[in-house]
Amino acid sequence: MKEKIKVVSVLPNLLGTYGDSGNAVIVSKRLALRGFKVDLVHADLRSGVPSDADFYLIGGGEDGPQSRAAEFLAIDTPLERALDKGAGLLAVCAGFQILGRSFIGPDMAPRNGLGIFGCRTHRFEGPRSVGELVVDPGDAMPGVPMMTGYENHQGITELLDGTRPLGIVRAGNGNNFGPQVDGGVIGRAIGTYMHGPVFARNPKFCDYFLSLVLGHLDPIRDEGLENSHNRLYFERINQVLME
Repeated sequence: MKEKIKVVSVLPNLLGTYGDSGNAVIVSKRLALRGFKVDLVHADLRSGVPSDADFYLIGGGEDGPQSRAAEFLAIDTPLERALDKGAGLLAVCAGFQILGRSFIGPDMAPRNGLGIFGCRTHRFEGPRSVGELVVDPGDAMPGVPMMTGYENHQGITELLDGTRPLGIVRAGNGNNFGPQVDGGVIGRAIGTYMHGPVFARNPKFCDYFLSLVLGHLDPIRDEGLENSHNRLYFERINQVLME
């Protein structure tokens, strides 16, 4: 077992509008429940983002902070260097957009992204995508059932060659471009429009994410906790799909 796992919440002061920094907390908790020692780092503009961690979690935010985050992360490219070393990355909503090849800035003009994901985000002139989002990963993520989250965005994200979708949208809009899919996956980097935080709503998705870096994980032996997660999960899925 690795002596200590380093988890980084990336710029939660800029990209933490929808509680997505909770994903770093869930990752840390599910690691600790398995006996790992965890170092949870909240990386901001002053401290910078380290490139030596095992897991990176980046969330959603408004247009101005989103553009500031993109500019900051382009300096020294810590996320790209971390992925090259074998780290895992989850990016939600605005975080997903800025890690693509381009996104829309607050002036409504395209801006360069970091290019981790093969995707481009355009501004949608129709209604804003707001509400419950259910995504079916199919066979792409073994052991992960349909996932539930909450979306709130005006963008539409076009996937390009080399990046596959996270899953098929069963309720909501997701990427809102062409086939009804959500997010993008390339290597150990995962993007999605699901807030929630998504790992709090979908612990099996969290465990799959952890396994991308750590390999096989023993189940958590707190049956009360896992049963509570499962009950809330099925209640939410059934509620959304029956609406």
